[in-house]
Amino acid sequence: MHPGTTDRTLLSPERRRADREALADEVVDVLVIGGGVTGAGAALDAASRGLSVALLEARDWAAGTSSRSSKLIHGGLRYLEQLAFPLVREALSERARLVGTIAPHLVTPLPFLLPLTAPVWQRAYYGAGVALYDLLGAAFTPGRDIPRHRHLSRAATLAAFPALRGDVVRGAIRYWDAQVDDARHTLAVVRTAAGYGARVLSSARVTSLLRDGTGPGAAVVGARVTDLTDGTSFSVRARSVVAATGVWSDDIGRMLGASAPSLKVRASKGVHLVLPGSAIERADLTGAGGTQAGLILRTPSSVLFVIPWGDRWIVGTTDTPWRLDRDHPAASSADIDYLLDQLNRVLVRPVGTDDILGVYAGLRPLLAGESDETSRLSREHAVLTPVPGLVLVAGGKYTTYRVMAEDAVDAAVSVLPGAPASRTARLPLVGAHRWNDVRGAAAELAAGSGVPEETVAHLLRRHGDRVDDVLRLVRQDPALGRPLEGAPGYLAAEVLHAVLAEGALHLDDVLTRRTRVSIETAHRGVDSAPEVARIMAAALGWDDDRTDREVSHYAARVAAERESQRMPDDHTADAARLGAPDVRAHV
Repeated sequence: MHPGTTDRTLLSPERRRADREALADEVVDVLVIGGGVTGAGAALDAASRGLSVALLEARDWAAGTSSRSSKLIHGGLRYLEQLAFPLVREALSERARLVGTIAPHLVTPLPFLLPLTAPVWQRAYYGAGVALYDLLGAAFTPGRDIPRHRHLSRAATLAAFPALRGDVVRGAIRYWDAQVDDARHTLAVVRTAAGYGARVLSSARVTSLLRDGTGPGAAVVGARVTDLTDGTSFSVRARSVVAATGVWSDDIGRMLGASAPSLKVRASKGVHLVLPGSAIERADLTGAGGTQAGLILRTPSSVLFVIPWGDRWIVGTTDTPWRLDRDHPAASSADIDYLLDQLNRVLVRPVGTDDILGVYAGLRPLLAGESDETSRLSREHAVLTPVPGLVLVAGGKYTTYRVMAEDAVDAAVSVLPGAPASRTARLPLVGAHRWNDVRGAAAELAAGSGVPEETVAHLLRRHGDRVDDVLRLVRQDPALGRPLEGAPGYLAAEVLHAVLAEGALHLDDVLTRRTRVSIETAHRGVDSAPEVARIMAAALGWDDDRTDREVSHYAARVAAERESQRMPDDHTADAARLGAPDVRAHV
């Protein structure tokens, strides 16, 4: 059986204990620090080459930037204006791979409307850009998984997006990109790496680097690690270390010492709003077999996306410098007001703060340039070897994570003779191997499990061809087929599966990343927390005190986020958000 499809991909509590014990006794070929999408990609790249690999993450998989993106896989249409043709071409190539081979169950084509608000020149100017975008992408999509763009009249534009103001819009250009559940995709990369033998450990914070000597140029030969599940420390020794730590890259630089070269990374805060579907009128697609389009709107500083997200909307994003707490970036009322103001300029019915279901903020790691304006900093990535044995990788964008990972591992294995080339360009992730066999099987799977067909269809888009791993739990215990309290779009079985197969260690891991209850419900997961905690407690052996502590931590986190979103600026929002410590901080 293919290594990526076996139960070696299951991130069970037993698997974590085994990996933790083994790492203290081994010397791995490649140690990867950072469990975001780039670090996960590097672990998969190295493991699929046949190398021994360890992947360490201080919190949860995708807990930072990689669960807080715009959830788009795109070439970056706006970068064409900056003449960044190689960057766009590379991203479009990766988009085609993700949609076609790597993760078709998680990455789906999505149409966008680029509204035209000015006379003829705008249609010609934007049309030329979108045509070039299609041309750059066409070489990678011979089967046309991504349709070509079309020019729409004013009437056709309003039919496709009836919430738009007719007195503002003169027409539109419809083009296609793709959408992803970023946290679940990153998790799939981690699980696939585990399937190829990588030892993967979340809640494992690197506290220092091991050096082969004392001088500033001494080689890095591993890392000292604290296990945040029990407070113990251990060392992981490695022939090469890759640090894919994003906006935390400075931490690695401090471990090296002031004299060592390092990547200069600045954090740009991106805030997103989640709205109910009713907040913005949708097109009537009954019998049309179509897909609700999103919007891309020009703003004074950047662009704004209005993105369909199931039966909800995601609106974002901001692009502002952030120099405060990196673990928990906070959205302020100013951020929210800015997004609503830009959105309401084009809508018939304005959206207000009362419409908002969820808010999330993430930090993009941008390679620092001469300008302080984060919207102008490079979206390209860089790979640096500051001392022997250590590779730093940073920058880039979610769409090009695989290229970043390949470049980083290429640099790491340059000291390992005989290491094969990367295989990940054609390597399906967990859930993708038999996707074409199951993608239309919701009715059949529902009949055999007692789960409603619509629910199974949603499960397929989250779990792909591994959907039966969840449905099997329902067949074993029909009570697990019930919807979660306060979150009817998710099943109790998904919580148990998150613990048994997806490495969830805390309540926040399930409500924020294995599911999206935290941003998709008005209560932001608080109403679901007691039930989810009870399911997790039975699987993880929590006593009543630990279960209550998890629920209390989660409720405090939500309260702190709500308070931060009432604050007028970054500093007051940051102070409010820091009122609730991370659940791992008590160790």
